[in-house]
Amino acid sequence: MAHIINPFVADPSSDLYTAQPITFESMLQARQHVKGIMEVELLAAHFEEDTSVVPSGFQKAKALDRSVLSRHTFQKPVRLPLISDILQRLYEGSDADYLIYSNVDIGLYSGFYTRVNELIHEGYDAFIINRRRLEARYAEPSQLPDIYRDEGRRHPGFDCFVFHRSLFPKLKLEGICIGVPFIEIAFSQNLFALAKRFTLIENEQLTFHIGMEIFKKRAPKEYVAYNQTQFWNLVPQLFADMDLKKFPYARHIWPVRLIRWGLHPCIPIRLVMKLEWQRLKKRLRKA
Repeated sequence: MAHIINPFVADPSSDLYTAQPITFESMLQARQHVKGIMEVELLAAHFEEDTSVVPSGFQKAKALDRSVLSRHTFQKPVRLPLISDILQRLYEGSDADYLIYSNVDIGLYSGFYTRVNELIHEGYDAFIINRRRLEARYAEPSQLPDIYRDEGRRHPGFDCFVFHRSLFPKLKLEGICIGVPFIEIAFSQNLFALAKRFTLIENEQLTFHIGMEIFKKRAPKEYVAYNQTQFWNLVPQLFADMDLKKFPYARHIWPVRLIRWGLHPCIPIRLVMKLEWQRLKKRLRKA
């Protein structure tokens, strides 16, 4: 398997300034945990100016050469990478059967790759792993032993994606950029639609995020609006492959699953209602 992240030179005032080194070390330790059992490649996709932050043990992918600013004009320019470019580096930089992308502030518990391997052997060609939320008292990689003992609390959002490499050419990601909402919605909807066998791992101690917040700090509205438009542009390209049976919570009875979908930050209620209507029309035609 091959795992890619997007490291960058963070401002000392940012929580990523302390989170990234912990993420790096946790990934290295998780790989060490399976050394001699399986091969895990760690890759970094980054802009040229961020090369210095890539730690030893990570393969430097071809430098990113464009950003969301290449796709759209914003009042306040922020050079955010496109998720499609990051995944392209992952796909081209490794011949691994399974590919993993996670946010750079998502650390790994030591058993992460072991569990991923188990899920692969159970026959899943795509899955999402939800993180545990930890209190913001951790600030150094040396605290990882304490982190590993901390079970944290559940988090509903999506930030770690695992999929078979055969799915990559089929992904429809338009110009979605990372760092703002709708990246997780766009990525997850692709996996729901395209995977033959998908699962969501919601409550296992596999990944962590330092900070108890459920929602990130409010992102600039113009970037959220941009990603939102990009998402709804890609939906028609996936719609024929979308099947509510492959969505999380699909086995619940109608009112319960509708409530679960409506409350979930990564499942647009507008989309599932459209799919429910399509399914109802098919049933009525057969009746």
